[in-house]
Amino acid sequence: MSTLVKNIIRFAFFILVQVFVLDRIHLHQMITPYIYFLFILWLPFRMGRTWQMLIAFMLGFAMDSFRHHPGFHTAACVLIAYLRPFLINLLIPQEGADTNYEEPSIKSMGGMIPYLVFSGVLTFVHHAWLFLLEAWQFGNIWYFLVKTLLSTAVSMVLIIITELLFVRKQKFKTNTI
Repeated sequence: MSTLVKNIIRFAFFILVQVFVLDRIHLHQMITPYIYFLFILWLPFRMGRTWQMLIAFMLGFAMDSFRHHPGFHTAACVLIAYLRPFLINLLIPQEGADTNYEEPSIKSMGGMIPYLVFSGVLTFVHHAWLFLLEAWQFGNIWYFLVKTLLSTAVSMVLIIITELLFVRKQKFKTNTI
């Protein structure tokens, strides 16, 4: 299956799961699980930042089409798409997985810990920015922090489950012919 078709199917799948399953889950108004942005985390290493941000814009706009807060998901998605290459460069050595694998995964990032740092930081940034935009103020800082941390924790559990359920076959590319 070509990369384009695979990513179109992923895009639709993540939007549908988020809108029709996860958006119906709210635990004590403190936990809102989000997983749709995993599509951005799984974009290929070699994709340019401009394309990442355009795709993130489309993903966020698609999510905002189903919500009452236009632009909030778009802003959060574009922010993590902008930060993603910086984080990849910090976590992967220069001659690392980005030249040997197609996209981020537990295997390509060198184990569970680097992948959890990568996905955890971007999940926290996404949630913090989204909840800050929804509230338009810090107001009660403890409510904001607890909601962000709890939602990030639940989303990380869902990301790990998704990563383990949908194993992405990645071939190790070598420089030899």
